Amino acid sequence: MQYFSTLGVDYLTVVLPIILVFTVLSEWVFMCAISLVILISIYIMFKRSQFHLKDGFSQLPLLRADISSYRVSVVLVTCLCILAVDFKIFPRRYAKAETYGSGIMDLGVGSFVVANALVSRQARNIASMSFKAVLCSISPLLSLGFARIISTWGVDYQVHVGEYGVHWNFFFTLAAVSILTSVVRIHPKHCGLVGLLILAGYQIWLSSGLNEYLISHKRSADIITQNKEGIYSILGYWGMFLIGVSLGFYLFVDTSSKGKNRNTQVMQIWVLAASFWILAIIFDSYIERVSRRMCNFAYVMLVFGQNFQVLSILTLAGFASYKKNLVLEDAFNENMLGSFLLANILTGLVNLSVNTLSASSFTAFMILSVYAFTLCMVTGLTHFCGVRMKFW
Repeated sequence: MQYFSTLGVDYLTVVLPIILVFTVLSEWVFMCAISLVILISIYIMFKRSQFHLKDGFSQLPLLRADISSYRVSVVLVTCLCILAVDFKIFPRRYAKAETYGSGIMDLGVGSFVVANALVSRQARNIASMSFKAVLCSISPLLSLGFARIISTWGVDYQVHVGEYGVHWNFFFTLAAVSILTSVVRIHPKHCGLVGLLILAGYQIWLSSGLNEYLISHKRSADIITQNKEGIYSILGYWGMFLIGVSLGFYLFVDTSSKGKNRNTQVMQIWVLAASFWILAIIFDSYIERVSRRMCNFAYVMLVFGQNFQVLSILTLAGFASYKKNLVLEDAFNENMLGSFLLANILTGLVNLSVNTLSASSFTAFMILSVYAFTLCMVTGLTHFCGVRMKFW
């Protein structure tokens, strides 16, 4: 009982404020952010008066402890947005862009790829699996992908073809990246360079005319053209994954560097966040605008910039408190893909039961709150029972 009471408190203090910022308080999001920064600063100053700052630094854990918080933030925001976007209370500026440009929802699939790359088997330099083992490990992803196709067709659920294609979806992209990474075995030290080369070659191909083909609405009967967005963007996501593997290895796994401590890691995270944002701006301005649909170089840099910005902010939490993770964090961190699958099922049920576009702001907020509460409680229950819905 205490477990679920604690989970309920986590929901009220973590999840509900996110819903408020995405809906009711969306017009005051900057004011909310400034207020939060002021409150955290006051809290940190108060904590500094209670213990010696130098001694406090020495007690802080390495950045691996912040990874779980970052991963949970990715899956939570993604799960909340996939339903919220169906209501008018959700600002259109947060929704996915049709061709070029970006909203917060454009970062979803890219953030999933980066979040898993940083802690993947490859990043941890664990012995590679055999091809048969790889197929077994991705079989749940393939099953989920085909199940999504069948379920959406069976209930005539609206699917935006321009996102991945006619038959392709998020789960097939994850499976394809996993297969490529496992078949083409690269040491994590060299993954970053290979990833950059793949992205560079792909971007040259895009700039040579492939981009016009991918944003065109014309589709012939062959399977590749029917799913051109999903199939060709695999190259971008694969390059993104390989760069994430390299960064995960050097930042959180590699122990060859002497004198590596939290302060060094935090500095590296902040420098990387700023660097990725600068590169994203340069590529968006001079090479090709950001496009999630194509997963071009600018989009990859934007995803890394945004994700490392979130991670860099989370590293500051260690200076205020370095206690164990929240119950909510542990539950979602152990069941990332499972919780995302549950969120998709609940989203489908809501859309089949409610006319979301005509729902009032109050009704929309209540539905989102109940949806998020159900998601948190079911995910918490699976964690409490020791069930792990983790397929890679």
